[in-house]
Amino acid sequence: MKKKTFLSSVVGIAVPVGLQSMLQSSFSMIDQLMVGQLGSTAVSGVEIAGRPAFIYSVVLGAISTIAGIMISQYLGMNDRETANRSLSLNLTAAAALALLFTVLCALFPSQIVGLYIKDDPAVLSIGRNYLTWILWTYLPMGISSILAVMIRCKNRAVWPLWAGIASAAVNTGLNYGLIFGHFRLPALGVTGAAITSVVSQLVNLLMMTAIFYRVLVQGQEKFRFSLSLGKDGFRQYLVMLLPILLTELFWSLGQNVNTFIYGHLRQGDLAAMSMTGPVQGLFIGALSGLSQATGILIGRRLGAREYDEAYRESKKLVWYGAAGSLILSVLLISFRWAYVPLYKVEPRIQVTAARLLLAFAVLAPVKVSNMILGGGVVRSGGKTAYIMVIDMAGTWLAGVPLGLAAAFLFHLPVEWVYFILSQEELVRLGLTLLVFKRRGWMNSLSCLNHSSVPSDSGITGNRIFAPADGLNLPNLVRRRQHGSGKRGRNNN
Repeated sequence: MKKKTFLSSVVGIAVPVGLQSMLQSSFSMIDQLMVGQLGSTAVSGVEIAGRPAFIYSVVLGAISTIAGIMISQYLGMNDRETANRSLSLNLTAAAALALLFTVLCALFPSQIVGLYIKDDPAVLSIGRNYLTWILWTYLPMGISSILAVMIRCKNRAVWPLWAGIASAAVNTGLNYGLIFGHFRLPALGVTGAAITSVVSQLVNLLMMTAIFYRVLVQGQEKFRFSLSLGKDGFRQYLVMLLPILLTELFWSLGQNVNTFIYGHLRQGDLAAMSMTGPVQGLFIGALSGLSQATGILIGRRLGAREYDEAYRESKKLVWYGAAGSLILSVLLISFRWAYVPLYKVEPRIQVTAARLLLAFAVLAPVKVSNMILGGGVVRSGGKTAYIMVIDMAGTWLAGVPLGLAAAFLFHLPVEWVYFILSQEELVRLGLTLLVFKRRGWMNSLSCLNHSSVPSDSGITGNRIFAPADGLNLPNLVRRRQHGSGKRGRNNN
């Protein structure tokens, strides 16, 4: 892939995905800003009610990551049938996850909300009410996310952006109407914000489904839902999914411990932290497209067994992310005081939120480097167990203990608690760099034995499979390997 082609490929995926991620984050920002007009109690209630959705989105992200690994590598092999089967499997997993979270939140809303805040009946009431509505967003969000993966892997990354724009427009208009009672709609306050989120996600799902079938029509393809990957195919899927699922689940639980910490500091600290959430989401969302572009492009290289190119292009992508995050950090530091007054909360809470944004801006380049290197590069080869060990070490050996000590042993202000516990990112980055330089992450899903890896690739027999050497891939992949003697390459 020539430099110009590589850059255009990166931009073609990263920009639309980044914009769409920012639009998704804007759902939260619009909700927060409009709910923020109702006071700090409403802000805190929405924050704690959003914690289950946060856990769900993180675990859903794990499934989406595996979908991206499988689909991009199989498309790199020109194996569309197995790519479609991979899509079917991941759609099923996302739907099952959504139903699980929906049932739990429907049955135990009070207990779930009560985990995150001290005795504060007003906040608990708002949070419980918000949760009973927001749980209906889980299923449409899950299906839309997996469909978007397939669309992006087929070089149509800009199309999901249009769905994001439409759903963001619906979200903004309905929020303005249902929260404050404009457009002759009832003024429902926090409940209106929750209803709006549900409607917006349904709009997004309808548009993503239409876009998906349009992609199939343009490619003169048909999609047949099938889970017939075979015993070995399912085993391969579980070998990849379980480590990343555990990674994201335990990381999200660690983040919920952090929310517990913020909720037990000074009154108003949780509200200040929740005010920074939308900005953090926009910041990370702006560069998340680069992470997804990394997973897709490097996954194609690995699927085509172009290992040297994969390593070289991975380094470029990490530098792109570092440069972009530095620029955004400077902008955030410069404009943070223009943001916090948008909330009608006490001046002390505004000052605290501004300090938290400063701490985030300082840490952001490290966070983004982890997102691209760990979440994009290393995972693209399917060696998800590496990331599991790295993330758990960062969260549970560094972040959580440091946060608990800073809050309850040294009684530091919330901005320092946040900055200290976020040193877990440095631990992750150091460990991920070691893994990256050793090149053990570079694997093709078709590597069945040691001889399948080129001797000049810097890899010494690493495989994605934990089971014995006799493990086979689905029949179609075997025929493509041993029948034609060639491997199709996708250099788009």
